[in-house]
Amino acid sequence: MLGHLGLNVADLAVARRYYDRLIDLLGFELFLAHDDEFAYRPAGGKPGTFLFFYPSQTPGPYAHTATGLQHLAFMVRTRSAVRAVHERAVELGSPVVHPPQVFPQYPQPYFATFWHDPFGFLLEAVCHHDRD
Repeated sequence: MLGHLGLNVADLAVARRYYDRLIDLLGFELFLAHDDEFAYRPAGGKPGTFLFFYPSQTPGPYAHTATGLQHLAFMVRTRSAVRAVHERAVELGSPVVHPPQVFPQYPQPYFATFWHDPFGFLLEAVCHHDRD
């Protein structure tokens, strides 16, 4: 299991405002917040990977098609949770790549939505169950 992932962002304050509005729907809670970093952990003391955000030291655009991080997928428990994440992403003005749907090309059950955060990171909320 991964202990944590670290993401560099161009504007830490923008990232904090964005993810604070979204992260609870993805099953995370705030872990720490400082001027030079913030992080989320799986909510309720559940095991899992922590997510840290840092200010970029080198300016430049992110591209999920370039070498490096392709996307982050967050597993949620129900298909209705996928839809709720999608609705929040739309409220936040995030560009949606795929609205909530079944992806038959992946091992089933696979119900997901994909969108971009303010920095271009491709994010996914996925449910591996048939339940709502």
